Amino acid sequence: MVEHRAGRALIIGGSLSGLFSGLLLRHYGWGVEIFERVDSELAGKGAGIVTHQPLWDALDLVGIEWREHLGVEVETRRLFGLDGSLQLEHRCPQILTAWDRMYDLLRSAFPSGHYHRGKELVRIEQDDRCVTAYFVDGADVSGDLLIGCDGIRSSVRSIFLPDVRPVYAGYVAWRGLISESAFPADLHEQLFMHLTFCLPQGEQMLGYPVAGPGNDLRLGKRRYNLVWYRPASDRELKQLLTDDRGTAYDISIPPPAVSRTAIDAMRVAADQKLAPQFRACWQLAEQPFLQAIYDVQSPRLAFGRVAIVGDAAFVARPHCGAGVTKAADDAMVLAKALAAKPTVKEALHDYEAMRVPFGNNVVAHARRLGSYLQAQLKSERERQAAQQHFSPEAVLRETATLDFLAEAI
Repeated sequence: MVEHRAGRALIIGGSLSGLFSGLLLRHYGWGVEIFERVDSELAGKGAGIVTHQPLWDALDLVGIEWREHLGVEVETRRLFGLDGSLQLEHRCPQILTAWDRMYDLLRSAFPSGHYHRGKELVRIEQDDRCVTAYFVDGADVSGDLLIGCDGIRSSVRSIFLPDVRPVYAGYVAWRGLISESAFPADLHEQLFMHLTFCLPQGEQMLGYPVAGPGNDLRLGKRRYNLVWYRPASDRELKQLLTDDRGTAYDISIPPPAVSRTAIDAMRVAADQKLAPQFRACWQLAEQPFLQAIYDVQSPRLAFGRVAIVGDAAFVARPHCGAGVTKAADDAMVLAKALAAKPTVKEALHDYEAMRVPFGNNVVAHARRLGSYLQAQLKSERERQAAQQHFSPEAVLRETATLDFLAEAI
């Protein structure tokens, strides 16, 4: 018996991955219900996003107009020496945006009546006819397909792949935002309209412009996004994920909870290690926050009528700048497979066959780019291999580009 190609899809997770999946499935005629654990509107704390062609293709496919207001267009990359001198400049046109801006575009396009907040998944049951999601509040919902888009802590992944967990990479990213209006004129001229870098030994500092509060792209209203990668041992990570009251967090710590002691120590280190331009930036950043860096690799993505997408499936270190693009591309490949195959199970089989190699490739490349940042490399050979991605030329050429995908074909 052949199933109808478009049925009812249940999406667990209402962030970017879930919204891309929902919008693309609706484009192909599916009825879609999104279930988000958090009971309030999501916010990304202004985290920056580098956009790429597959993300633009997904936006085009679902009919979202983005070309005039996706983000900030930059033309060049700059690398500053520790003495503040401009050492390299590299042309690389890109559109840089913020998580909040992307979420607003997608959320506005998805019908609110089919987006359900405060829905925490507890279990999944399925048979040959349907799949059913059960929630903490006692509700249950059935459909033809369930997609786990619930991120690095994925409940859906934990049900089907309980042994797949985030693996700490050995370093963290300090992040911060600066209002464009706070920039002194000379600092603005050097940094603001560029993707900029500084390379202390064994570390990496970068910054780039993104939309301002309320997704404001007007001149003078934008913000500058700071990211500083620093090695941290397991013991140091535990300290960094503990707030001023002694509460320890797992995997990540909410931005307001980052301890004042840790922030003060970071600012002292910035004054000691960074180019003067970035020292000034960290003094201007009002509430720095912390991101521990992890790898996640799933050997399978399809489980009967269930699939996992985006960070629920693979988490690559941010050096590729491909996390949101990968989520959009995952969702597009899955939606097209469902449109092309007569049954859900056949479509999910094809989706898995295409995206497992892709996800492994992205994770491996991001791991190579970040290998010199790890607190301890196991051998001299590994240290030498890592150095090829640490030269100024390599950092400007390889960071936040997808050129490696073309090279892999």
